[in-house]
Amino acid sequence: MAIPKARLRIRVPFGAGFAIGSGKADILQAVAETGSISAAARQMKMSYRRAWLLIDTMNRCFREPVVATATGGKGGGGAQITAFGRIVLKEFRLIESRAIASIAAAMPRFAKLLRKAPPRGKLH
Repeated sequence: MAIPKARLRIRVPFGAGFAIGSGKADILQAVAETGSISAAARQMKMSYRRAWLLIDTMNRCFREPVVATATGGKGGGGAQITAFGRIVLKEFRLIESRAIASIAAAMPRFAKLLRKAPPRGKLH
């Protein structure tokens, strides 16, 4: 039997919500790559409004903004991840990679507890 690959989504709680999680880190990475919230949203197949709300939440939760925006106009607008945002993203990805490595190391033992084949039908 092949060892299943575990999926992991980390979220860092802050107040009534989350300062950052896997999805927010992904949109932050997409802004870094595209230089635009709208392009990042398209890349991630989400609405501009959803992407903007995620970025706004991060900007309000952290000590410094993680994304800086420029208003549109003749030269066009844009967005860029700040130097502080790059630190936040790097530290979050480090947490993620360490957690994934830990789970991967434990999966061979855990997989032995599973049946030989999954049951038929959808599991809830």
